Amino acid sequence: MTRKENYPYAFDASACATCQGKCCTGESGYIYVTKIEIFAIAEVLEMDVNEFALKYLFKKGYKYSIKENKIEDSYECVFYDRESNGCKIYNARPNQCKTFPFWEYYKTRVDELKLECPGIIDD
Repeated sequence: MTRKENYPYAFDASACATCQGKCCTGESGYIYVTKIEIFAIAEVLEMDVNEFALKYLFKKGYKYSIKENKIEDSYECVFYDRESNGCKIYNARPNQCKTFPFWEYYKTRVDELKLECPGIIDD
């Protein structure tokens, strides 16, 4: 169980095994990556950085985001693996993914977070 100071909930990571990747699928959104993360992901995929960027990223304003696949009425990160219910780039996943569900946004939206993440436990 993970707790983080100033958050009104805790997180049980074992719930990830049963949730069908709700944090990687659902509504469309942005998965922002930094330059360092771009290089790390490209290395994990054994790709040239420019090739990786063209295939997997798009520019949103002044930032880069990982592309999504549209599956029926849902969107999912291109690196979400439905078969394993996991991330194909887990060891190099962006900080945005690493810090979920402890995002500032959810501090005051715990009920919304609980709908997305079965691992949320009231503190």
